[in-house]
Amino acid sequence: MLRLILSRLVAAIPVMGVVAIFVFLLLRLSPGDPAAILAGDAATPEMIAAIRADLGLDRPIWEQFITWAGQLAQGDLGKSVLSKQPVAHMIGQRIEPTISLALTTLLFAVIVAVPIGIIAAWKQGGWIDRGIMALSVVGFSIPVFVLGYILIYFFSMKLDIFPVQGFASLSEGLLPFLERIALPTLTLSFIYIALFARITRAAMLEVLGEDYIRTAHAKGLNESTVLVRHALRNAAVPIVSVIGIGFALLIGGVVITETVFNIPGVGRLVVEAVLARDYPIIQGVILLFSGVYVLINLAIDVAYVLLDPRIRY
Repeated sequence: MLRLILSRLVAAIPVMGVVAIFVFLLLRLSPGDPAAILAGDAATPEMIAAIRADLGLDRPIWEQFITWAGQLAQGDLGKSVLSKQPVAHMIGQRIEPTISLALTTLLFAVIVAVPIGIIAAWKQGGWIDRGIMALSVVGFSIPVFVLGYILIYFFSMKLDIFPVQGFASLSEGLLPFLERIALPTLTLSFIYIALFARITRAAMLEVLGEDYIRTAHAKGLNESTVLVRHALRNAAVPIVSVIGIGFALLIGGVVITETVFNIPGVGRLVVEAVLARDYPIIQGVILLFSGVYVLINLAIDVAYVLLDPRIRY
């Protein structure tokens, strides 16, 4: 197990290096000049050139990269072009809403999707199965922002159950936190419920036709024991894989939901940085998300070994 973890961590080093090079070059070679944005519409070419020199943007790209990579090796993500604050500090201020939304969405999606996926497989071809699959298609079809506005209209404007926007930290109390996170969680989890339910159904259908399932039925075990202890346990590998990938996508894909519900998370920070051409923030956030992807893939590999001992061999 330790050898597996170490090998995956070592393999992640060149991956992160390639990501860093790609992100740096993509931002530097794309159209737009942060110096011109900072200088304003009435700026003269001399003023823009002075700002570029102050930010180091007038140096060759390779020199800029070496300077940035040296800072990165020391754990320094740089400072924001606009606010002059450390990027790590700015991300730290915004990370709680994003992580909270991702975790509550994943937890709610798994709690809802896995049972209905099992039921759909158990009742294959019946009206329950068809109804669940129809809801899955709807979940894939409705854009997140459209569903968000629909939920706001009914639950906030009409029924006045949940607040329209904003975020409350857990330190402010569990009830305020749940009131603020409920609608964004429902909005973002809809598509993941559809995805997890379909994958669970497919994995369960593949397992339910195996001989050991028929043997379990022949022993007189009740249906719930057969479905959970025997079928779900052996179908868990593809389900866990999709759930892990879904969580990784959640971390980097909450931009629209945070915008709709005015949540001050990392997604909003990225949007603001892109509009302002704030290179250090964009680079820092992308590297953070890439690191999260690597760690989640590592966790998935470890989960494979724990769920199916045959993978060790």
